[in-house]
Amino acid sequence: MSDFSKNNEMDTFATINIREQIEKYLGYWKWFVVSVILMFTLAFIYLRYTIPQYKAATTILVKDDRKGGMASELSAFSDIGMLKGIKSNVDNEVEVVKSRSLIQKTVSDLELNVIYINEGNIRDGELYNGSPIKLIHSKKNKADKDIFHQYTVSSKAQNSFEFSSDNKIVGVFSYGTKIEYKDSEIIVLKNGEFHDNNNFKINVQVHPVENIANSFKGRLNVLTLGKNTSVIELNLVDPLAVRAKDFLNKLVENYNKDAIEDKNFIAENTAKFIENRLKLIYSELDNVEKDAETFKKTNKVTDIASEAGLFLENASDFEKKEIETDTQLKVVNTMLDYLKASTVNDLIPANVLSGDASSNELIKQYNTLVLERNRLLKTAGESNSAVIGITKKIYSLQGSVQSSLQQLRVSLEIKRKDFAKQNAKLSGKISQIPTQEREFRIISRKQGVKESLYLYLLEKREETAISLAVTQPNAKVIDEAIESYSPISPNRSLIYFIALLLGVVLPFSVIYILDFFDNKVKSRLDIERNTSIPFIGDVPKADNPNEIIQLNSRTNTAEAIRIIRTNLEFLLKDVQDGFAKTIFVTSTFPKEGKTFVSVNLASTIALSDKKVLLVGLDIRNPKIENYLQVPGVGLTNYLSSNKYNSIDELIVKIDNYSNFYVLPAGIIPPNPAELLMDKKVGKLFDELKTKFDYIIVDTAPVSLVTDTLIVGHLADAFVYVTRANYLDKRMLKLPQQLYNESKLPNMSILINDTDSQKGYGYGYGYGYGYGVDVETKPWWKKILGK
Repeated sequence: MSDFSKNNEMDTFATINIREQIEKYLGYWKWFVVSVILMFTLAFIYLRYTIPQYKAATTILVKDDRKGGMASELSAFSDIGMLKGIKSNVDNEVEVVKSRSLIQKTVSDLELNVIYINEGNIRDGELYNGSPIKLIHSKKNKADKDIFHQYTVSSKAQNSFEFSSDNKIVGVFSYGTKIEYKDSEIIVLKNGEFHDNNNFKINVQVHPVENIANSFKGRLNVLTLGKNTSVIELNLVDPLAVRAKDFLNKLVENYNKDAIEDKNFIAENTAKFIENRLKLIYSELDNVEKDAETFKKTNKVTDIASEAGLFLENASDFEKKEIETDTQLKVVNTMLDYLKASTVNDLIPANVLSGDASSNELIKQYNTLVLERNRLLKTAGESNSAVIGITKKIYSLQGSVQSSLQQLRVSLEIKRKDFAKQNAKLSGKISQIPTQEREFRIISRKQGVKESLYLYLLEKREETAISLAVTQPNAKVIDEAIESYSPISPNRSLIYFIALLLGVVLPFSVIYILDFFDNKVKSRLDIERNTSIPFIGDVPKADNPNEIIQLNSRTNTAEAIRIIRTNLEFLLKDVQDGFAKTIFVTSTFPKEGKTFVSVNLASTIALSDKKVLLVGLDIRNPKIENYLQVPGVGLTNYLSSNKYNSIDELIVKIDNYSNFYVLPAGIIPPNPAELLMDKKVGKLFDELKTKFDYIIVDTAPVSLVTDTLIVGHLADAFVYVTRANYLDKRMLKLPQQLYNESKLPNMSILINDTDSQKGYGYGYGYGYGYGVDVETKPWWKKILGK
């Protein structure tokens, strides 16, 4: 059961703590309202004078070589590996689109570096297509092209204008007239599309192209729409939507144009290179063919391989004939030797000589005669006339055969020499064939290389010509640039939301910071967090700081004092009957309202038909006379002299109260502490307790002097007053110490000067009122005195 009670108390404390925080900020609701109104006003002014920004976007399909081939003019040399490894992809093309050179070219083409501004009453407006004039600006010195220039053109008449620069009028000129001003040449043309141009004043700013290009480059976004696609989006934010659209369209156009020019540049250079090489190769090929012709003429050959075969065949025939001739010559010599050694009875070998019919015929006739003689000799002797006649014929034929053989031998020798000569000549030619073939192969090889290169270049020339004729752009426009009709910046809804947020956060932050660094006591909760002293109530801020509670008082302060009076009864229940209930009121420092509480507590009790005495015991700094009409003599006069026989002589009855009496503090003594230590003080209180029902004592602050501690034992209860927004929380250690050490009997604590409207702590909202309604004038009526 005990644990449940503790948990319940903790939950209640947490709930009250959250509520306290909420109510604390709600108490400053006026701050929040003013802050929100101020932020909305600033937001309105910001939106009124901020130049709106518009967005334009276009979508293009970029050629990606990872998903296709290289450019056709570059692929002309792909088969020889000249451009191996060169690739083009989306990432590279994105960087090309964002390149400064391409953007500068776009700015120059659209003349975006020349800005026309129309002077307005509230703010100036930039003109794009709506300018009544067009200014053409050129520099005599090209080195000065990066200098900013500003001119003013004002209409004068239908065909003339006033030209000024640097707030100086240069002159009045006609449209189209060349104006030489400083190092610039300027021509102002009239815009024929603009009709309402009778009266205008245009400020013309000529910026360096590079500066404007850098501005566009910083605002240009190029985004790829997917990992597996080569589609990219280009978007640009600009104060002029039409200009943003024109810029994007021109940028894509220049990108394609630049890509085509690059491709054509490569193709044209390739064509020039091929043409030059063709001329050179043609000349070299012609020289090689002439060398081949000269070689054949010099060596008297047409086809080395064929003629070499013919030479070998002829050489073989001549060698064979030479051998045959030599054989026949040896046969003839043998027959001659045989003929010389033979007799008339010997036959001559026949048919051993081929190719000589006459010799063979003579030999045949000779052998016939020898055979005939030998046949005759078998029947007749050598002296036989027939034998003798045949023998003579044989000798005669023998001479003829010998003469024929000798002639044949001479003929064969001549023939053999001729064959040997021809064979030697063919051998010489055959021996020259390898050298000729090697030399001709060198010439033929050069001729083949030049011819193949010539034919290859002819083919590539045609391919390059085709590529020049069919060059395609690098990007295909999917969606042309389109501008947004409503500005993307500033976002009105977002700005007003931020204004609302700042309007709430700003006072919240200020309140939080002030509260964070504010160590002052604010509410009952601060008291209960830092002390264990019984809390008897809080007193709201009074409309009148010198207010004294009357019978018909229904203010928050009056109700709070009545609650405190009731709570004090619980603390004084042990006081002996017949004696006054003595209540001492003190505080930590002056100006915490202890006198205010003392006076009003006494008046409240007095209204309940109780006889009450208010004693001014703060003899160092008495303040009761600020609230009540009392004489200047009092307690200190009674204690410091024997002039007065009875204390009753110094007690004053307050008008309009039947039972409210006051014992003023009197004059300020030089020795307050010693005076209060006199036994006479104790006797005085013993006497007063028998005469009154309640004694309320306004004492000195305990942190500055010891007066209160000296007389503290005379009290039945102590009310310790703390003032909200005045006392430092760290000073609550002092009343806690006094409570722990029981130096102030029956001690309780209250907080004064709280703001009931802010609902600090556990305030009950006395402003509800109960009974007579008390009108509280608003602050503005108080100031105006209404």
